[in-house]
Amino acid sequence: MAAAMGAWSARHRKTAVFGWLLFVVLAAFLGGLHGSNEVKESEAMPGQVSRAAKILDEAGLKSPAGETVLIQSAGLTSDAPAFRAAVEQVVTAVKATGKTADVRSPYDTKAVSADGRSALVQLTVTGEREEALKNVPAVLDAVAGVQKQHPDLTVVELGDASSGKWIDEQFSDDFARAEWTAVPLALGILLVAFGALVAALLPVVLAITAFIAAGGLVALSSSFLHTSNNASSVMLLVGLAVGVDYCLFYLRREREERAAGRDLETALKIAAATSGRAVLVSGVTVVVAMAGMFLTGIAEFQAMSYATIVVVITAVLGSLTVLPALLSMLGDRVDKGRVPFLGKLRSPDATATGGRVWNAVLTPVLRRPLAATLLSGALLVGLAAPMLTMHTANLTFQQQLPEGNALVATSKKIEAAFPGSPAPATVVVKAADIDSPAMTAAIADLKAKALASGRMHGPVDVTVHPDKNIATIDIPLNGTGNDATSNAALKALRTEIVPATVLTVAGTEAPVTGRTAGSYDFNDKMTGSMPLVFGFVVAFAFLLMLASFRSLAIAATAVVLNLLSVGAAYGVLTLVFQHGVGASLLGTAGVGAVESWVPLFLFVILFGLSMDYHVFVVSRIKEGRDRGLPTRAAIAHGIRSTAGVVTSAAVIMVAVFAVFGTLSMQAMKQMGVGLAVAVLIDATVIRAVLLPSVMTLLDERNWYLPSWLRWLPDLSHGESFPPVGAHGGPLAPAPADPTAARHRRIEV
Repeated sequence: MAAAMGAWSARHRKTAVFGWLLFVVLAAFLGGLHGSNEVKESEAMPGQVSRAAKILDEAGLKSPAGETVLIQSAGLTSDAPAFRAAVEQVVTAVKATGKTADVRSPYDTKAVSADGRSALVQLTVTGEREEALKNVPAVLDAVAGVQKQHPDLTVVELGDASSGKWIDEQFSDDFARAEWTAVPLALGILLVAFGALVAALLPVVLAITAFIAAGGLVALSSSFLHTSNNASSVMLLVGLAVGVDYCLFYLRREREERAAGRDLETALKIAAATSGRAVLVSGVTVVVAMAGMFLTGIAEFQAMSYATIVVVITAVLGSLTVLPALLSMLGDRVDKGRVPFLGKLRSPDATATGGRVWNAVLTPVLRRPLAATLLSGALLVGLAAPMLTMHTANLTFQQQLPEGNALVATSKKIEAAFPGSPAPATVVVKAADIDSPAMTAAIADLKAKALASGRMHGPVDVTVHPDKNIATIDIPLNGTGNDATSNAALKALRTEIVPATVLTVAGTEAPVTGRTAGSYDFNDKMTGSMPLVFGFVVAFAFLLMLASFRSLAIAATAVVLNLLSVGAAYGVLTLVFQHGVGASLLGTAGVGAVESWVPLFLFVILFGLSMDYHVFVVSRIKEGRDRGLPTRAAIAHGIRSTAGVVTSAAVIMVAVFAVFGTLSMQAMKQMGVGLAVAVLIDATVIRAVLLPSVMTLLDERNWYLPSWLRWLPDLSHGESFPPVGAHGGPLAPAPADPTAARHRRIEV
């Protein structure tokens, strides 16, 4: 298929190139015209949190954008005239903006700290989320004005609208920074790899156009499968990485064949039949691995999965169609714009020998494969060991934002004075008659039992909507929001207090929601779905490798090596972001937990991306063996001949992923660092040491296929190419092998 697509594109160059451009422009235009529909809260979270959101949505009740203003003094108590005056000024100032509702004084709500030195003015910003984000700056300015008048007091604001505004703006800034940093990085690395501007530009341009087209397609289809901000980030990250890598594989092979003396047409045919096939197989693997995320049943994961699938399919399509057409058009002009200094640094036989660094590593590995296997395996197991202590959670507001952030400082002050207040649990009560005496008594009993439990504390805030027969009860929980103390309080509320009070009234529903509940339910859903996702991805990858190479050993080796690289990434992630080891080097600190969605996301994406290298390298090894080289010689040749491509591809992926490790949000940092570490390990320890040593130990057993598996579909296709004469080509068969003549073919 890959060879046929490449051949068609080379013959119909203008059709392929202008067809691709039309596709990109149309997809981007129509997607922009349609707009994006984002995941709703009722879809984003499972369990009781989802049910609570649905109850409020069906009733037409939108969660108000609640804000809290903290007035705090080091020496005055809330009874002091100056303190009271500041509180009244805050109340008057926020009301005067015309952007607030339900402004409540601490003297009415009793929201005064135990030591009397802190008080909370509670309010809501008018409008639904988007409108509230536009309205909140006026409220923030009003609070800042009071702070200026009282420099001896602390007067600061925090809430859903103010934090949401900061996060949205920061997310947009981070996303733009990632785009403007990652693209020049990739271009610079490719310039070093090829030593020519045109060759370096091709992969980057194709990756960017693939990302643009995929973004339009995702927006177009967001009516039936909602998208998210995280999905957009992931699509950029994966799209740029795989788009550049796929083009790099293809372009490098075409240049290699031209350097060996092939004519342009034959070089393109060989590139399509070999690297094109590797791109197709690895693309299918990434797509199916990402499809495993649909098994979680979580809308956020499904959005990320779908966006990644679309961008990978688009990148594969571009690599197999428009790239051969462009190479056919350009011919040897693809080497235009050579950088003289870089050209001098490039060894003319680097492609064949793998370069000095790879040779220095590979020579002892092939000489002592058992020792290399044991040492590298022990290293990976040691790196993976910390994952046994991994704790996952939906990170709290304080954990997500960088240290020193003003909102984090405010949150810590409020939490210190009023533990649990920034993220209370909310009981959403839906009753047949919310104003009935029985329900009124049950709600009062709920408040009393919650406070008496010792796991929760006041102020308990009850809001009744009599026309909807719904009430919401906010109850602050002990703990930080996602630790064992908070989870124990949530469990007591859900399993003991709520059933013993409001649920005793017939016809009542009372799901418990909030940040702690969201983290708990999300983790519970994740824990239940992970074995299913892991099993699906591993099984499919094994079967794909089995069918692609018709070898039981190669399929099993691919799965085991990928699991080792994922395990090592998990261990580093736990060590750095949970325990804080080396976190300061990344401009962050240990936050005690790994973001809930990161481990599963890393697993599926790394399992897919690792196949890039594995398929590319093993294809080259099998190609050498099929053309007459003994297995050990084929291994040495395959590793050495792909060393430059693997190095360039890995450096690009690590650089792109590392950019995300520099972003502000903790979840993005964890994702970027986890991916960068895993790819680095995969391209060095796995590909340079463990893969060649294990394959050398297996020797001819690498190609073993039991007779009872002969029925498997054969995804290979032999195609002969003319010899290259005196050059001999990079894959000249071993002369002593009497079967060499029968195996002069390229596996596809």
